Amino acid sequence: MVGLPPSARLRRAAEFAAFREASGRVQTRYFHLRTIPSIAGHARLGLAVSRKVSKRAVARNRIKRIVRESFRGHRAGLPALDLLVIARPVAVGAANPALHADLDIAWRKLQALKPGSAPGTIGG
Repeated sequence: MVGLPPSARLRRAAEFAAFREASGRVQTRYFHLRTIPSIAGHARLGLAVSRKVSKRAVARNRIKRIVRESFRGHRAGLPALDLLVIARPVAVGAANPALHADLDIAWRKLQALKPGSAPGTIGG
């Protein structure tokens, strides 16, 4: 199994801090996604699965693993956005296929965005 290359991940605190003023949002049943235009020219992923979601590390890690796996499969078709995927507490009780299906919905919503248009704006 091949992991995400470093160029496809958000890792620095400053990269995550940029999402505080992010206007692009996508909501699904199990996840909340925030988006900003990527300076890298391709989709990059950041994850936020806090202890509020689950106190058990194994449950948080399962959710992160599923998100990374799903992102890896859809990354080529996504617009050039930095994505912060925030797990909701209900995601802990969901089965793996339900999480994958929910993420597929999120990726489809993001693919519908015009390349170059800022998410959350009218007209683009």
